[in-house]
Amino acid sequence: MRGQLEGVENSGQFATDGLWARLRRGVTKVLLTLVDTVTGVVWTTHVAEDENHAEAWEGLFRSAELAGLSLDDLEGIASDGSQGLYSFLRAKQSRAHHQRCVWHYWRSLAGDVAKVIAGYDEEAKDEMASHVNGLLHQIIDATSYESAEEALQRLRDDPATELLAKKVNGQLDRLLYHLHPVHEGLVRTSPEWLWRDFRLHLSRGRNHGCDDRLAEAGALWSVYRNFTPAQWRSEQKREYKNPGRSPLQVAGAKPGEISYLDALGV
Repeated sequence: MRGQLEGVENSGQFATDGLWARLRRGVTKVLLTLVDTVTGVVWTTHVAEDENHAEAWEGLFRSAELAGLSLDDLEGIASDGSQGLYSFLRAKQSRAHHQRCVWHYWRSLAGDVAKVIAGYDEEAKDEMASHVNGLLHQIIDATSYESAEEALQRLRDDPATELLAKKVNGQLDRLLYHLHPVHEGLVRTSPEWLWRDFRLHLSRGRNHGCDDRLAEAGALWSVYRNFTPAQWRSEQKREYKNPGRSPLQVAGAKPGEISYLDALGV
């Protein structure tokens, strides 16, 4: 909706993710979303054919711009390794730094680690795997660029892990952008947790009949997310940022006692 969030402040630090949905006749589409990682404001959702083409992501960011976001404010964007997003950022938003989701990156390294330890006997495999994974942890979970570079050099020094070190080096900046002072508040993982509310509260899970209904569900969910305060109570494995405050309140807007139903005119 044009101007829906016009005037709402943003942090410049964002994250994006997609949820696949099944439509009629075996058609699948992906619902993309863009969220401010500091305030929690969901700026937009967008239905696309897939995640692998720049046009899908351009549609998402143009939708956010329509809602009131200045794309010049984009400083950091966290996501998984979608090639379509890479292509869009290179072509249209090259000044924005892309933070690679470390969870997805760990999954991509599993096969490479398996190749490294494949030539060892069973007893040595566990020791080598522990050594390699330890160095990878020191790189990916580093608290400074310097410590990451030191661990990467140790990975390079071993001929058995030289190719692995080369692969990690190619993504090093994208793994560590969250450490840069200008990216305070940028997360290290894609915001898959957002879809929990989408599935539990306002949608029919992943089962929508057509594009329009999926788009409507995404729009309804984004309004719900932005107006609904985070709960005060912590769960066993989860604590909520800004308890008792909605994303719009955190962003400096003043919705007062208005709920998402009031905002929708229900």
